[in-house]
Amino acid sequence: MKDRPDPLAAAWSELVATARRTVTDGLVVGTSGNVSRRIRDLILVTPSGVPYDRLGPGDTTAVDLDGRQIIGHLRPTSELPLHLAVYRSTPATAVVHTHAPYATAVSTLLTELPPVHYMAASLGGPVRVAPYALYGSDELAAHLLDALRDRTGALLRNHGTLTYGDSLDQALDRTAQLEWMCRVWLLARSVPGHTPSLLSADELAAAGARLAGYGQPGDGLRG
Repeated sequence: MKDRPDPLAAAWSELVATARRTVTDGLVVGTSGNVSRRIRDLILVTPSGVPYDRLGPGDTTAVDLDGRQIIGHLRPTSELPLHLAVYRSTPATAVVHTHAPYATAVSTLLTELPPVHYMAASLGGPVRVAPYALYGSDELAAHLLDALRDRTGALLRNHGTLTYGDSLDQALDRTAQLEWMCRVWLLARSVPGHTPSLLSADELAAAGARLAGYGQPGDGLRG
């Protein structure tokens, strides 16, 4: 009789692989970001201060929706309040938080990323910037939830990004799209004597409707 696969072990392996991608994709430096995944009432989350390339099967870290540690010996990320706030208030099953450089730069300049590209529709519309608060604080989590109203991603002032989705792949893809849009905005704004053209609400709505049917059935891809 073949051994049955362990869903928890597989989920942890996928989470670690996603966390490592945030580093290789240039979205974080060192251990500055964090990733989580919800499995029913259990939240798998990256631990605090541990390089992702050192994480293995024995480092599985999980909490319940109240933040009580259920699995593991490593302390969960200091940004746990952000992740828990999202899971309590949205249908998210995966969350990615990064210190992506272009997005962080934009967070210091604006209160909302203008709709410079139609991919803003994939996040629900123009991306808001949550006011600054100390990392790991309940205040920051409250600011984030306000910025996430009707959105699946937000910028955190002088801090970084947070996106969520139905899967780790989708949440990471949304982070990458947000970072790319911030880079486009900064490049367009850097041209002397020119102001970037922006999409209207109707144009974004039309793009959102088109994106909803993009890709192959069930693949969750956007772009």
